[in-house]
Amino acid sequence: MNNALIGALMLGAASWAAPAAAQQQAAITQTIAGTRLDVTATGEVTRVPDVAVISAGVVSRAATANAALQDAANRMERVIAALKRAGVADRDIQTSSINLNPEYRYPENKSPQLVGYTATNTLTIKFRDIRSSGKILDALVAEGANQINRPNLTIDKPEAALDEARAKAVASARARADLYARALGMRVVRVVSVSESGGSYPVPPPMPMYARAEAAQADTKIVPGEQQLQVNLAVTFELQ
Repeated sequence: MNNALIGALMLGAASWAAPAAAQQQAAITQTIAGTRLDVTATGEVTRVPDVAVISAGVVSRAATANAALQDAANRMERVIAALKRAGVADRDIQTSSINLNPEYRYPENKSPQLVGYTATNTLTIKFRDIRSSGKILDALVAEGANQINRPNLTIDKPEAALDEARAKAVASARARADLYARALGMRVVRVVSVSESGGSYPVPPPMPMYARAEAAQADTKIVPGEQQLQVNLAVTFELQ
C-alpha cells in the first residue's frame, strides 16, 4: 500500500471520527433555551428498626496463657449453644475478636512481674427479633457471658423505604420548582437532570450495655424506637 493511499485513509478516518465525537458531545451536553433552575430536595421516611446488633463475650483470667484461652473457649461454647437454643441462626453469629494480654504487677522500685493472662473472646450477634433479644442476653449471662456492649439498631432491608423517600424527594423538588416558576411568571418545561447524593439512615452511637447483677429482678429490654431514612436529590429544571 503506497503512502498516498495510507494518507487518504487516515484523513477519511479523521473526518469521520470528528463528527461522531461532536455528536456524542452534543448528546451529553443538553442546551437550555429557557431559564435554568437548580433545586435540592430531601425525602424522609421513618421505620421501626427490625435488627439489633450486639457484642457479647467472655473474659477469662488465669496464671498461664493456655489456661486463659482454654477457659474463654469453653465458656464461649456454652454461650454459642445458648444462642442456638434461642433460635439465633449460624449466619447471625460471628466471632469478632479473640485477644490475649499479659497482666503485670508493678512493685515499687522493682521490675514488673508477670502475674497471669487475660483472654477475651467476643461475638457479634444479630438479633432479628428485637423484642426477645433482651431475654436472650440474660440467658447468655447465665451461661458465662460477662461482657455485653451496644446494641446498634438497624433496618435489615431498607430498599423499599428508601424508594419511598426517593419518590418524596422527587415530588418535593417538583413542587419547589413550580413555586419558583409561578413567582417568576414562568412555567416548568422539563427536567434536565437528576442526581442522587445517596440514601442513608443515621445509626445511633453504640449504647453501652452491661451484664446485669444476679440479684436484679427485671429482665433486660431493648426498645427499638424509630429511625429516619433519608434521600437527597439535586434536580435541574428548565423554565420558560
